[in-house]
Amino acid sequence: MKTIAQIAAELQGYDPQALKASDVNAFLERLVEPVQDTEELPLFNALGRVLARDVVSPISVPPHDNSAMDGYAFAGAQLVAGQPLALRVVGTALAGKAWTGSVTVGECVKIMTGAIMPAGLDTVVPQEFTTTSSDTAGSTADSGQRISIAADVLRTGDNRRFKGEDLMQGGVALARGELLTPAALGLVASLGLPTLTVFRRLRVAYFSTGDEILSLGEPPREGAVYDSNRYTVFGLLTRLGVEVIDLGVVRDEPALLEAAFRQAAGPADAIITSGGVSVGEADHTRTMMKKLGDVAFWRIAMRPGRPMAVGTIAGTLPSTQFEAKKAPAAHPESAISYQNSSNSDAGAGTGTGTGGGEGAVLFGLPGNPVAVMVTFLAFVRPALLRMMGSTRPAPPLLRAVCTEPLRKKPGRTEYQRGTVTTAADGTLQVCTTGNQGSGVLSSMVQANGLIVLHHGQGNVAVGDTVDVMVFEGMI
Repeated sequence: MKTIAQIAAELQGYDPQALKASDVNAFLERLVEPVQDTEELPLFNALGRVLARDVVSPISVPPHDNSAMDGYAFAGAQLVAGQPLALRVVGTALAGKAWTGSVTVGECVKIMTGAIMPAGLDTVVPQEFTTTSSDTAGSTADSGQRISIAADVLRTGDNRRFKGEDLMQGGVALARGELLTPAALGLVASLGLPTLTVFRRLRVAYFSTGDEILSLGEPPREGAVYDSNRYTVFGLLTRLGVEVIDLGVVRDEPALLEAAFRQAAGPADAIITSGGVSVGEADHTRTMMKKLGDVAFWRIAMRPGRPMAVGTIAGTLPSTQFEAKKAPAAHPESAISYQNSSNSDAGAGTGTGTGGGEGAVLFGLPGNPVAVMVTFLAFVRPALLRMMGSTRPAPPLLRAVCTEPLRKKPGRTEYQRGTVTTAADGTLQVCTTGNQGSGVLSSMVQANGLIVLHHGQGNVAVGDTVDVMVFEGMI
């Protein structure tokens, strides 16, 4: 893994005190590395995991030429432009069983969708495009019927699916690094493969920092706020499919912070914190990050979410100041939690980490609730996907027409909460959710995306087109 100094030297114009949002992802791409350990899983357990080796198709899909329609198969050479065609039905081909009869000129075979095309036949006319000769109308027997096809309703080869049209035997069906979706699982199942080799699940530790943070169940007190970040980050990580190591709230005391970082760096591949990364007299988090790791502290030219810390924390053996705590019944099984013996707020869950103490990538996020979510979506999520082994490109930003004027100064990237809808003419349009304060968490509930106003962009007028990062599947 490269050091902060090595990465900084590779990036032209790198300035940690005025870092462009676009440069953050470029930095993180150089910092993080994919996990290497793999495991073999049955398909039912592989959804959302990342493929660790290519899936090579052992068969062709489909394995035979087959019919794409319920209808009648015949030799398409008999079609003549401008003329109808009459054929006699000599048999029926059903899906799952080959029809072994013979067909000559002027004959056809009734065929079901998916049935193997009989030898010598290359065209299927849908049943609804045919009429039955009057002398056989009402007959229940297929053989002996006569059908008529109107002129110019189809061409030779219509409604025939070719062997290997989807996948050819020996071809790569799915490549290493593919994030396994429901469609991908179905594709693998169509090859007859019951298991897949995937990268192990990424382990991500998280804790909130600050003496002003209250845990749920604690009585309100002046100057304090309840910890929402713990639950939004937990949800974002769970949606991503990682193993969450929940360390709860850690008070702003050097000994407790050191214990938390050391505890997290043992089992975790990555550590996420919220709060304590901006300059403040009472914040010991920055000091402890510097003591225990190779960390850069950034002022990103963005809104919301200006302060952020990234780097690595050296792995150590688990600290004796933490012990596993039994989970309440309502706590998700995907979360492993530890309790600090000096901090009654630590999370819930049981389990032990197996990271091996090799160290962890650190993402120190700001403390404001919206800023936490925005920096996670813009920077942390893509980095974690890379660590998971995924090579899938980031989803493209949508383009939508802005329905209200937006004030924006060039020189920073802004992420404004917005709601995308479809206009009467079918075009996408977007408006903000109103108050864009970094503590207005309700705006993230109301929004279905972030309006991305890029670094060099200025004011937006009504009718201008803007980029939108949609939330679907992420939050």
